[in-house]
Amino acid sequence: MWNLSHVGPSSVHGLFIVMFKMNIILVVLIILIWIKWIYYRQRLLFPESLKDLVKCLSDKDSKLVANRSNCADIRALVVTAHPDDECMFFAPTIVKLVELKASVQVLCLSEGNYYSKGSLRKQELLDSCAVLGIPASDVTVVDHKNLPDDPKAEWRVSLVSSVLVKHIRAHSSNMVLTFDGRGVSDHANHIALHKAVSHLASSGQVPDDCCLLSLVTVSLFRKYLSFLELPLSWLLPSSLCCIIGLKGYRQAMAAMLCHRSQLLWFRYLYIMFSRYMIVNTFKEIPQGPRNLKIY
Repeated sequence: MWNLSHVGPSSVHGLFIVMFKMNIILVVLIILIWIKWIYYRQRLLFPESLKDLVKCLSDKDSKLVANRSNCADIRALVVTAHPDDECMFFAPTIVKLVELKASVQVLCLSEGNYYSKGSLRKQELLDSCAVLGIPASDVTVVDHKNLPDDPKAEWRVSLVSSVLVKHIRAHSSNMVLTFDGRGVSDHANHIALHKAVSHLASSGQVPDDCCLLSLVTVSLFRKYLSFLELPLSWLLPSSLCCIIGLKGYRQAMAAMLCHRSQLLWFRYLYIMFSRYMIVNTFKEIPQGPRNLKIY
C-alpha cells in the first residue's frame, strides 16, 4: 500500500488524475486490441458462415470455401430500393463476397428519381458498383411507374415479389440480401422490399437452395459508433456478420463518393461515422412450406 500521509492534497489530487488518465488509456487500448482480434477472427470465420448458409455447395466446394480460396458457387443477389443503397448499407458484404470471388448481382427497384435525377443516379449506381467490383452487366435497375422513389409511396408487395422471383430464378441466385422490417432508416421503400422477400419465403416461391437474409437495423446510437460498434455486432446473435478493414472501408467510401448528386453535408458525416460502412449483420428469413397458397 502507498503511504500518502506526507503528500499534500494538491499532490494527491494530481496523482489520482494521472491514474485515472492511465486507466482510460488502458481501457481504450484493450478495446482497440479486442476490435483488431474481432476483425481477424471474423476474417477467418466468414467463409465458414457462408458455407453453413448456402446449403447447395458440394463437399468439395465447401472445402474451397473454408479455405477462402473460392466462393464461385455462391450467387448472391443484393436487392436495394435506390441507387446508393448498395454502398451506403451493403458495402461491407459486397466487398467481402467479391473478395471471395462470389458472383454478386445488384437489383435496384427504382432509378432514384425523387428529385428528377433518375438517369444521373442510375449512372452513379453503375460507377459505384464498378468500384465495389461488380460489372454493369450484373446490375439491374427497374424503372416502373408503380415503383417510384418516394418515402410516401406504398409499393405493392405482389408487384415487388413478382420482380424479385423472376430475377432470382433467371439468375439462379442462391443467396438474397435485402433490408429487414425497419429498413435501417424506416424508409417505406426499404421496408417494402423486406415485405416482398418475406412473402416469397412464407409462400414457398423461393428455390430450396436459396438463402434469404435481412440486414439488421440497429439503434441510432449504435448506428453512428463507427468501428467502436464492432464488439456489439460480434457478440449479438446473427446469421451472418461481415466486417471489412481499412482497405475495404476506403473502397466503400470511394463507392459512396460516386453518388455525387447525393453528397450533402450530412452524407459525409455518415461516411465517417456509420457502422454500416464497416460492418453488416444479417438475420435469416425462414422459408415456409412449398407451394403454399396465400389468399
